[in-house]
Amino acid sequence: MDSILSNEKELTDIASLFQIKGKCINIKVITAGNINATYRLDYDDEGEVKSYILQKVNTYVFKSPEQIMSNISLVTSHILAKDDCNQKTLVFHNTKDGRNYYDDGEGNFWRICDNIDSISLDSCDDYNVLEAVGVAFGEFQNALADFDASKLFETIHDFHNTKSRIENLLKDIDEDPCNRVSEVADEINFVRENMELACTLTNMLEAGELPLRVTHNDTKFNNVLFDKVTKYPIAIIDLDTVMPGLAMHDFGDAVRFACSTAAEDEKNTDIVSIDVDKFTAFSKGFISKTCKSLTENEINTMVLGAITITIELGVRFLDDYITGDKYFKTVYEGHNLIRTRCQFALAKDMIAKRAMLESIVKNICK
Repeated sequence: MDSILSNEKELTDIASLFQIKGKCINIKVITAGNINATYRLDYDDEGEVKSYILQKVNTYVFKSPEQIMSNISLVTSHILAKDDCNQKTLVFHNTKDGRNYYDDGEGNFWRICDNIDSISLDSCDDYNVLEAVGVAFGEFQNALADFDASKLFETIHDFHNTKSRIENLLKDIDEDPCNRVSEVADEINFVRENMELACTLTNMLEAGELPLRVTHNDTKFNNVLFDKVTKYPIAIIDLDTVMPGLAMHDFGDAVRFACSTAAEDEKNTDIVSIDVDKFTAFSKGFISKTCKSLTENEINTMVLGAITITIELGVRFLDDYITGDKYFKTVYEGHNLIRTRCQFALAKDMIAKRAMLESIVKNICK
């Protein structure tokens, strides 16, 4: 076993509480991810080596980890029961008392799942891979289209309630706790001018015009595992934010992240726009798997989903800036304001190209 950890025995003792077989022969720290402590444990079971991912969940960030694991169990079990799903899913192991987690009662919350041999990508300009990412998230959505989302816990209250996000921002603008409101007049004007547009999906959900779905809520590239050789997606990971929501939020957040011409904190907003070719590639993949399960209203609001989620994230960055940068990790003064301006620039370009993007969706659906 590599001598890389001072707490090797603690890790193997924790792992021994779960229903896995064999002897631990190696431990590796996984540095990807900023929230949970993650390790890969290799076990030798009568000559066969199998790898597992052991995580210590950050209970400061995730206040209700039992609810998260309940959601994950329900969703992964539903996907695994599907004969026609071409996607793997995470398999979490139970402890010897039948739970898919271990809680020592002192704030230490552990879980273990099978390791999927794969690679992940942080960005990509290959349209074929982009389309495959669309297929992966579309397959995830389609596999859960017949799942009753009301069975899931809402682990982050009002996470994508855009109306509530904007209301919180307006309240904090009035209070101006850090005397920063005078610096962001243009950004506030943008929010006020686009409030009605940004709240459309929330209003449609409240009116019963959009169905509540199982949503991933973090549809970024690096939450898709790819085959090392073919670069084809194998599985969707990071299921901690799975809960009830709108399918168009998942579609929209993936577009926002994967199809922008710049990083989400680009300082030069002149180079920030929606890449139409990337949008087309991702949409082809996503729609190929969801066109039969989505409603007409959902299909008609796919582009609006991208606009909405981009404005919403900008609102969250702006609110965090106004209230003193307490939520998002920042690396320099004004980082959240730069993020805000970048997201609003992207949203403006999406709005300008909305008719074109909706025509692309319509043509793909045909």
